[in-house]
Amino acid sequence: MSEFNLEAIEKTFTSYKKGQLQDGVVVFKRDDGVIFNIGGKKDAFIEKSDFDDFDEIKIGDRFKVMILGTNEEGMIIASKSQADVTILGTQNAQKLKLGSKFSFVPIGIDDGLVGKMGDYQIFVPYDEVDERRVNIKSLIGKQCEAVVTEIDKDDKKIVASIKLLQQQTRLANEELFWKSIFINKIVKGVVKKILPYGAFVDVGGVDCFIHISDLSFEKIQSPADVLKEGKEYTFKVIELDRENKKVKLGLKQILPDPMIEKIKQLQVGEKYDGEVIKILAFGAIIKLENGVTGLLHISNVTERSDANIYEFVKLGQKVGVTVINTSPEEKKVSFSL
Repeated sequence: MSEFNLEAIEKTFTSYKKGQLQDGVVVFKRDDGVIFNIGGKKDAFIEKSDFDDFDEIKIGDRFKVMILGTNEEGMIIASKSQADVTILGTQNAQKLKLGSKFSFVPIGIDDGLVGKMGDYQIFVPYDEVDERRVNIKSLIGKQCEAVVTEIDKDDKKIVASIKLLQQQTRLANEELFWKSIFINKIVKGVVKKILPYGAFVDVGGVDCFIHISDLSFEKIQSPADVLKEGKEYTFKVIELDRENKKVKLGLKQILPDPMIEKIKQLQVGEKYDGEVIKILAFGAIIKLENGVTGLLHISNVTERSDANIYEFVKLGQKVGVTVINTSPEEKKVSFSL
């Protein structure tokens, strides 16, 4: 009969490392969690909060867990939920191919961004992080989208590029933009940069421009009086140059024109006070006190065919005129003296 060798038996027990996946079975269920046998010298404990369906868990259930470490009593602490995430991540990584798009969360920096997808290491080199200059540290812990450029299934490593995906997305957006854009189209855009004479607006990834004169019906000193950088607004496409890839936007073009409202308020046949602001060969332009301008034609001043308007009114003169016709949509008003 062979001699009982305790040291040899202990060597048969599995040694457990943090982050290791291990098969096992539920052997005891408590109010605060379950005792889970993982085939070694010690059982593991899984907290109740680790389960989405703790009430459904029963003795004899088998599944994989991740080893998290040990507690103060020396018992191994394990997690089913983290094991599930790792298993799913590995399965997703194994499905990836060159050119595949995927999401990951960077967990550190080592000559670029590094992350994990199950058992696979994700690496994005510095020059593949972004099209623009960015603070790479600001991406740690945030979900990023990238495209696969290299796969090493033996070493379980995926090399990817965020910049390449950005370029692909930008080109696709630009193609869609130019296929769908047209004059008078209403679009939404984010103000990227404000200049003294206008602003650049991002519409679907394409830079468009709006001039200060198309921002408001009122006179403004700066585009910043109306727009704020980083804020989204609704605009109308007012000019389009496909050959040179230029789009001009308007904001006041989608707003109610106060001049139209003022013209609508005028009553045909009523007399209004105004001022002569321009002399023409065939009449004069009169500006009313409410800001409306209209034409005083010479034929509505005298029946003389040889008369000149300056015989009756002078530039800057205050006059009383009668409204004889209005066309709010065309912003036209006719007066008689």
